[in-house]
Amino acid sequence: MSKIISVHSFRGGTGKSNTSANIAYLCALQGLSVGVVDTDIQSPGIHVLFGMDEENMGRSLNDYLWGKCAIEETAYDVTASLGANIKGKVFLIPSSIKAGEIARVLREGYDVGLLNDGFDALIKNLNLDLLVIDTHPGLNEETLLSIAISDTLVLIMRPDQQDYQGTSVTVEVARKLDVPQMYLMVNKVPEKLMSAVKQNVESTYNCEVAAVIPHSDDLMTLASSGVFSSKYPDHPVTKIYQQLTNRILA
Repeated sequence: MSKIISVHSFRGGTGKSNTSANIAYLCALQGLSVGVVDTDIQSPGIHVLFGMDEENMGRSLNDYLWGKCAIEETAYDVTASLGANIKGKVFLIPSSIKAGEIARVLREGYDVGLLNDGFDALIKNLNLDLLVIDTHPGLNEETLLSIAISDTLVLIMRPDQQDYQGTSVTVEVARKLDVPQMYLMVNKVPEKLMSAVKQNVESTYNCEVAAVIPHSDDLMTLASSGVFSSKYPDHPVTKIYQQLTNRILA
């Protein structure tokens, strides 16, 4: 049975898109067929990790939301960008990176209800085992829908006081929406504080911390020019992403 995973954070810059991409890659490595939807329509970015740019991007999620095409027509098979040993598939559904189309979304909005129909269509028509939703930071109508229909919510935060407050609100909302599974991930943590941060976050939110990612110079140096786990398969950070992925799939 297919699963929907939403990867979310209250604030931007937490590593949400990187986490979504790594989960997708590691699941495909195990032979699963995975869809990744960039619903951060106002500030899209996950396409960069899969080697896409404006020149090789045709239709996007925006086109589906504006009634120009079926959502599966916006799906790109990006498996080849991830290396030769992938047993499964990764399909990316990007949002438009054209300034005019982003401005139109900000000006006119869109029918959020179409997203739910689109997610169902992707799972059915692409025969997906897993759909990963890279959400827009904060809480808005699109985010609430994505959280509400998810089987699992991965909520990412940094060890920062602003993140603590925003995450508290999001955890409360997710519980009211009865998300079946919710895991916290703390990113960009100084290595010497990893154990203490995990304990503090779990006690603060009464929620399992499935991963604590240390600050990594290698991750920073890669600078979103690829999916970290595919570039550094034996790296300690990759092993943490793998643990997170295994927890999600359990």
